[in-house]
Amino acid sequence: MSQDGVNKGRRTLLVGVTSAVGAVGAGFVAVPFVKSWVPSEKAKAAGAPAKIDVSKIEPGSMLTAEWRGKPVYVVRRTDDMLENLPEHNDRLKDPDNSNKAQQPAYADNINRSRKPEVLVVLGVCTHLGCAPKYFGEVQPQQFDANWPGGWFCPCHGSRFDLSGRVFQGSPAASNLEIPPHSYESANVVVVGVDEENA
Repeated sequence: MSQDGVNKGRRTLLVGVTSAVGAVGAGFVAVPFVKSWVPSEKAKAAGAPAKIDVSKIEPGSMLTAEWRGKPVYVVRRTDDMLENLPEHNDRLKDPDNSNKAQQPAYADNINRSRKPEVLVVLGVCTHLGCAPKYFGEVQPQQFDANWPGGWFCPCHGSRFDLSGRVFQGSPAASNLEIPPHSYESANVVVVGVDEENA
């Protein structure tokens, strides 16, 4: 003990112990804070690519999958469906697919797809984000006496053909969006992976 009554050894010990306890406490506070920056497993899964086996889809039918929390419509079109596409170009808002922002380069064709018989589109109406219903058969419908097949959004009446192109008179301003996708094999489409940009 020094002459003025202060034990310098004890003071040094207390300062060291207090600093150590403070550092451990700061570590306990920092770890959960830093961990909060790491995405959860659910968030990682939501952004993961979706694999779809198109061999299970009957000709003329549609399968619905999910990618990033949005429905993805996959249609196996018949030869008749494909032949019918050019016949109603005069009824479309964008028959030449001039709105390229809504589709990748490999969908810049009348089929809007990598393979003519398989169409992959986001099942989200470009008007207000509703989910259009599939009416694949070419037959008169209540909403269109000359229905060529495609999607109808019952919320506000938007209509899209079998390539996801929007009809004139629809509230939707643009075609259904083509998500990035590629083929892992002849029958497996991977939505969310564009092999050209991978």
